Amino acid sequence: MMFFGTGILGIVIGLGVAPSFGDSGLFITFLGVINLCLGGFFGWVFLNQKPQEQDPRKKKRKRK
Repeated sequence: MMFFGTGILGIVIGLGVAPSFGDSGLFITFLGVINLCLGGFFGWVFLNQKPQEQDPRKKKRKRK
């Protein structure tokens, strides 16, 4: 979520505020797009991981 938030904020600032400072607006927008891509990639990796099997040696015994 942090990559998506900073990516959107970087694009908004890069296209809105920073063009008055010259080429830095394009650079900030580019970094915002990179953050969005990283957020998509890490989200895809997180959602496509296989469920971990529990190790039977680490199971706690139920007390009676």
